[in-house]
Amino acid sequence: MSALEASARAVPARAEAAPPWKVWTALWIVYIVWGSTYLAIALMVETIPALLGAGTRFIAVGLILLPILAFRQGASVWRPTRAELLSAGFVGLMLPGANAVVSFAEKTVPSGLAALLIASIPLWVILLRRASGERIAWRSIGAVLVGFGGLVLLLHPSGEATIWGLLACVGAAVMWAIGSFASPRISLPRDPLVSTAWQSLLGGLAVFAVGLASGELGDVHFAAFSGRSIFGLLYLISFGSLLAFTSYAWLLQNAPISKVSTYAYVNPVVAIALGWLILHEPISATTLIGAGIIVASVALVVRAEAPAKA
Repeated sequence: MSALEASARAVPARAEAAPPWKVWTALWIVYIVWGSTYLAIALMVETIPALLGAGTRFIAVGLILLPILAFRQGASVWRPTRAELLSAGFVGLMLPGANAVVSFAEKTVPSGLAALLIASIPLWVILLRRASGERIAWRSIGAVLVGFGGLVLLLHPSGEATIWGLLACVGAAVMWAIGSFASPRISLPRDPLVSTAWQSLLGGLAVFAVGLASGELGDVHFAAFSGRSIFGLLYLISFGSLLAFTSYAWLLQNAPISKVSTYAYVNPVVAIALGWLILHEPISATTLIGAGIIVASVALVVRAEAPAKA
């Protein structure tokens, strides 16, 4: 899931083109791994409290990345300015916070359906840009309207999915869009990985605190944690956050943003396929139609916005 394209503002121009095989290897990592994180979240919340699990995930990412980056770049990594720290904290509340909301929602919402609702992020970003006074091409606005038609189609409770769980996923998409929209407009650390490390740590601490305040600590029974849930959490930390984001950050430096952005409509397809294959989640005709509408609209938005971002 990352509308992290805002990180590109801090990336220097490419000195020479990267080999195509490296670009496609990194792309497929982002396609498959980020698409599979919805399945991993569903496994994690089976026996691990959602907010405490999500908070632990992002705290671990921050505590792993920061020492590595400090070793490579120097002790200044540990000394962001006050403005950078506040900005990273805000984006941490929006982006890792959105992941935490998805984790909570997936207690009732199938992972594939959650991924489809989160796929609306680029559509919300377009609305935020328009609300800020930025001129948006009519074809982008048209694609957004079509995409929201698909979104409304999916907001129909069925099976275990509740309307509150579905709306929570939509809320998470809005949070992620706000964080992505705000990122290039506030004083984040210039290095994308340093910025992400602080966002993860601060956002993870906030999510963990909310989990404690909501009483999830009473639901922590280590002996009851299943192997599937522990695997899901470890997968989210290692593959979902560390491997996939590192690949994404490298792509921002070495591939056209229009190509990198294709993850936004590949991830839901991967999530739906894995949810059906492993968790036996049903795929209804309504889901397929809504999926087609949203994925097509996001693809149109990415294509329409590519010339400007290039």
